[in-house]
Amino acid sequence: MHFLNAFRIRMITVILILFIFWQIFRHWPGSDDYANLERAIGSPVVVMVFYEALCPDSKHFILKQLLPSYDKAPSLIDFQLVPYGKATTNTNRDGSLSFDCQHGPVECEANTYHACTIEAVQDQKVLLDMIACMIKNNFRPKDAMISCAKENRVDYEAITKCFDSPHGAELLKLHGEATAALRPRVSFIPTITLDGSQGRQASILKDLLAEVCKIVAGHGPLPAPCL
Repeated sequence: MHFLNAFRIRMITVILILFIFWQIFRHWPGSDDYANLERAIGSPVVVMVFYEALCPDSKHFILKQLLPSYDKAPSLIDFQLVPYGKATTNTNRDGSLSFDCQHGPVECEANTYHACTIEAVQDQKVLLDMIACMIKNNFRPKDAMISCAKENRVDYEAITKCFDSPHGAELLKLHGEATAALRPRVSFIPTITLDGSQGRQASILKDLLAEVCKIVAGHGPLPAPCL
């Protein structure tokens, strides 16, 4: 049983990092033909949010831009959340991981709870509601997670188990690696990419749905949420 659990963790870890890197690089220069083909068949815009759990600007973007945009146009947005920001990852002498976060140890704790929640909750609407609920008041991360999980009917024990195991730290490390892979590098949190491009960050942070609609408009008729 121990072998199977370890194998499952390794497989989830590999799949997660490959997926994150694929989302970042699939629209790298030279892949425009693929991007145009994919957009032509009506796929949603991939919105990746590189954020921190205690960052006021991250909180504002998730609550005031991502959540209402997704609620209005869920078919146009495939969001991916990457909680890490300007943190650093350290490997201790015993092989365990520790982190230094921009807003202190509580943010590292909150980021890890977010990472475990992102893995545990498969339904995007429920996940976004969970993250939005948690980021409203993440200064007591465990209490926020449990309260929000109960509110959204999510199994908080699975998230707690992830956080209390080395797997939670491994997930956060992967989010750090994905953040470090961004080009241009992160200078402001949150940083948002649309289909792998950072584009005009000021415009994205101010009106996410409008920027998503501009991408959609370039590949066909405007859908109702953009009118």
